[in-house]
Amino acid sequence: MNNDANIIQMIINAGLMVQFVLLVLFFFSIISWGIILTKYIYLRKAFKESACFIDFFWKSKDFSDAFTKAKQLHNCPIARIFRIGYVEIKKLSRSGIPLTSQTSQNSQTKGSETLSLSKRFAGIDNVKRALRRSINTEVTRMSQMVPFLATTGNTTPFIGLFGTVWGIMNSFHGIGRRGSASLAVVAPGISEALVATAAGLAVAIPSVIAFNYFVNKIRIIESELESFSADFLNIIERDIMRIEGEKK
Repeated sequence: MNNDANIIQMIINAGLMVQFVLLVLFFFSIISWGIILTKYIYLRKAFKESACFIDFFWKSKDFSDAFTKAKQLHNCPIARIFRIGYVEIKKLSRSGIPLTSQTSQNSQTKGSETLSLSKRFAGIDNVKRALRRSINTEVTRMSQMVPFLATTGNTTPFIGLFGTVWGIMNSFHGIGRRGSASLAVVAPGISEALVATAAGLAVAIPSVIAFNYFVNKIRIIESELESFSADFLNIIERDIMRIEGEKK
């Protein structure tokens, strides 16, 4: 309690520039912790729901069942890219380019002309582009505000150091005016100035740790998105080859 009271007293007695620096660091800290808590909760839900959806996807027998499940998972990036891919398949099916046996049954009638294999794979290119755009969108969404943590970690130590240097300059200026260099004169001003450096480090350290943690988690989810997209396209391509083989 005495230490806390001493620190508060030092902040109150500090110069205006040091107090301004501490106020700036306080705002950096508030914003950084807000980002840390928000991103931690979001990524935790994303990992949990992604694992749930992938498990359901491989157990489901129909894309429509997986699509229904995907609509229920609002924080799952893998579910969102699957929904976009599934909607793209439906669009191509309605335009006359069925990609799977399921969509071909819904879109083709008796006597209709069979589409060539090349046209089917041309339709897959559209699905690939849609999935690629969706992955980029999800990575951008997960990365929002995370660079601010890196900026905080790189900047706040220097902001605190600036406050310390300014405070020490004022302390030595006061020594020159008083004409005394005793420890009782020098120590209070220097200790007040060093509070700014300590505050800068206190803001920077959690920000750097959180930035590295979130970057690693985002890379893992991005890798899972790429893997799921490749598996999803492989299922479609195998279905196309199976349909063509049955026709021959």
